[in-house]
Amino acid sequence: METMKALVFHGPGLKSWDDVPKPTIQRPTDVIVKIETTTICGTDLHILKGDVPAVTDGRILGHEGIGTVVETGDAVETLSVGDRVLISCISACGRCEFCKKGIYSHCLGDEGASGIGWIFGHLIDGTQAEFVRVPYAETSVYRLPDSVSDRDAVMLSDILPTGHEIGVKYGHVKPGDVVAVIGAGPVGLAAMMTAQLYGPSRVIAVDLDENRLQQSLQFGATHTVVSGEGAKERVLALTDGLGVDVAIEAVGVPPTLGLALQLARPGGVIANVGVHGKPVELPIQDLWIQNITLTTGLVNTDTTDMLLKMVESGKLAAAKFASHEFALGEILEAYDVFSRAAETKALKVVMQA
Repeated sequence: METMKALVFHGPGLKSWDDVPKPTIQRPTDVIVKIETTTICGTDLHILKGDVPAVTDGRILGHEGIGTVVETGDAVETLSVGDRVLISCISACGRCEFCKKGIYSHCLGDEGASGIGWIFGHLIDGTQAEFVRVPYAETSVYRLPDSVSDRDAVMLSDILPTGHEIGVKYGHVKPGDVVAVIGAGPVGLAAMMTAQLYGPSRVIAVDLDENRLQQSLQFGATHTVVSGEGAKERVLALTDGLGVDVAIEAVGVPPTLGLALQLARPGGVIANVGVHGKPVELPIQDLWIQNITLTTGLVNTDTTDMLLKMVESGKLAAAKFASHEFALGEILEAYDVFSRAAETKALKVVMQA
């Protein structure tokens, strides 16, 4: 049996760089991809905290990656050995009721468990490894042009489509809007960057970390506000006391969603992007009369192809998210750096084989 190295989850707080069996073709729609570039997501940290109980001991983590196809299943016709591809964080069978409607996040395919499209590093083995089996390959990967670097492309696996779709699109950002993004981590910054495609008049970054607030000015923010006591008043002062048209919550903890609820003006939209591990209080008795819309969602990656074209044309500078680089075998060090982002100033850590 051939083996490879992979980052394996062993329960809350436990992970290791282990020797594991190399993946093989299991279904005719599979491909095997040799990972050349991968990264770590905030969701991986949520898993390690125990916030995602569906992830069990022995699971290879990771749902973002760039690599080369090294083997194809018998039914795969549009991909070939040697193709350089972007692996999407969402796997889509392309045939079920939800996939036909573009709701790939709730694919009913029978990999892992039906009804969820995020399966890598969740319900099946993921991309933080030397090789990965990719199911539904023809509808779940994107061939990459030579002009798009790995550093650019890996940001399209998850953070750019997530920030764009669940933050900006679900928030219905339109020309002239005032947008507040609460949480200037990678997904929040992705929302700021992709919001520029829709012409907002102001983008207010809200975060506790002064370094990330300064970085946000390079990703599309026009104003910054330090979170915590007085944050609501400082944001309202930037909006003539009206509040924002769109409040994008990009953290996933009760206080930040609470702040978003306070910042939206009557008729505004609150787009929740953060991954929540605990219940939050929803003051519906106050919101209903304010004509507030609250949206939630798991990314569908239905805009990945468009975003790839924007990156290829130079309209989106995706590579600037990469703050630290490591060899793939240094992944434990990369996790340490990423988990201490406030101290290390990490945005996205990129690991290359």
